Amino acid sequence: MVAVDVKNLVKHFGSTEAVKDISFTVNKGEIFGLIGPNGAGKTTALRIVSTLLQITSGSVNILGFDVKKKPEEIRKFISYLPEDAGAYKNLTGRAYLRFIANFFEKQSQEIVSLGIEIADLGDRIDDKVDTYSKGMKRRLLVGRALMTKPKLAILDEPTSGLDVVNAQEIRKIIKNTARDGAAVLLSSHNMLEVEYLCDRIALIAEGKIIEEGTPKALLDKYDANNIEEVFVQVVA
Repeated sequence: MVAVDVKNLVKHFGSTEAVKDISFTVNKGEIFGLIGPNGAGKTTALRIVSTLLQITSGSVNILGFDVKKKPEEIRKFISYLPEDAGAYKNLTGRAYLRFIANFFEKQSQEIVSLGIEIADLGDRIDDKVDTYSKGMKRRLLVGRALMTKPKLAILDEPTSGLDVVNAQEIRKIIKNTARDGAAVLLSSHNMLEVEYLCDRIALIAEGKIIEEGTPKALLDKYDANNIEEVFVQVVA
């Protein structure tokens, strides 16, 4: 089943066309990667899907809801983790997760428990966020993004700032999120991460999708050893 259906999406910022007539789909239970160089339009596309930016033209449909007409309904079952996301530094990690869980009253305790499990900060969950390292903050934020078991998780650089061990754990969590039936739309500069995580990939440059396919299909098409080589061939 298609969870995200983007058709002929265009986004202007004044005279600048940041996204130029792109189309793609993300299925339930699928991890779809939107990757490209800085300024390619990928973060703009993620923000549109997450209902934070308005569409200039085209359409985005998420599980039967049009983002232009039903953004409030969509926000009930999606989660968005921006690359530059922050948490309230004067709260403890646990208090921050409780604060977010209060927006989901019926399952708030269950949500907090899952967030703590995903963040995996041990005793530091009860320390203030402003004492956390960058990696610890990112783990907390990933916990916040996935603890509600969203039907669509939109993740911009999900393992940014994490060391190898922590990044690997977060990737496992993202994989499990998809196995549980959620759709995952992500962006990452880490090509090895993209190759490992994603069922399908779209390469975007200068606001246009210029290639799309499974990692294996793209490797075969470009006779490449890894997705990084594909990326360089396609985008350069």
